[in-house]
Amino acid sequence: MASSRTDPADEDHGSDGENKSLNFKVSPDFKKEFKGFAVSQGITMTDLLKEGFALSKKKRQK
Repeated sequence: MASSRTDPADEDHGSDGENKSLNFKVSPDFKKEFKGFAVSQGITMTDLLKEGFALSKKKRQK
């Protein structure tokens, strides 16, 4: 029987209490690697995306 528990790697946390979907397509292999890395780090996929975005912005604004 499948669990109804939400996978922590799929949670969406926002600082303003309201979350919006960000929808885009990636390959199944990329999703598996991204999700696996997030889980291995003990963070959500959303937090990993936000961290990567922050690092990318910082690098590109130099």
